[in-house]
Amino acid sequence: MGVPAYRLRFQVPYSKPTILKWFRILREAIYQDVIKDLKPLSGEIEMDETMTGGRRPGKRGWGATGKWIVFGIYQRNGKVLAFPITSRAKETMQPYITRYTKAGSLYYTDDKVCLYLLPIRGNYVVVLKEKGVPKGRDHINGIEGFWFFAKHWLYQYRGINQAYFPLYLKELEWRFNLRNENLVILLRRLLNQQISIVKEQI
Repeated sequence: MGVPAYRLRFQVPYSKPTILKWFRILREAIYQDVIKDLKPLSGEIEMDETMTGGRRPGKRGWGATGKWIVFGIYQRNGKVLAFPITSRAKETMQPYITRYTKAGSLYYTDDKVCLYLLPIRGNYVVVLKEKGVPKGRDHINGIEGFWFFAKHWLYQYRGINQAYFPLYLKELEWRFNLRNENLVILLRRLLNQQISIVKEQI
């Protein structure tokens, strides 16, 4: 629970490939559990996008290559949903806004997020910033708090295979949304469910 394979291999009598295989099984179980119960968020909703993927040579910021763009939707005092996206274009983000938020919600975004659908779906507040600090009382601290949590957690892995990034992202979403729960018990329950499914298929 939170110990990377390259460190855990010194604490258990298993090889790094074996540990990585088990970690992948756990993340796939979490991923399947999360995506089967994705429901639209409502009420006060914060939306933002970020980039992650560690340092790369060349351009910095949004011009950098070899990084992932992630779009996040956070219901205040509730859950966060995070999705890897291919670009910041409105055509990319609109389907997520439509599918995973309820019309009539109050949306908070910064001035960089796509706002094309928001006047139609509900009210919205644009959070203006000066040197990274919100001007006024409006904010998107909730989703930004998730970004901090996610990047801090991902840093310890020292690089992630791009093919498995969606698994890591849903793991982070799962951890954040259930941060007040006993994750060991929940993970055991997920594994037992997976074992039951396999037995039924056999």
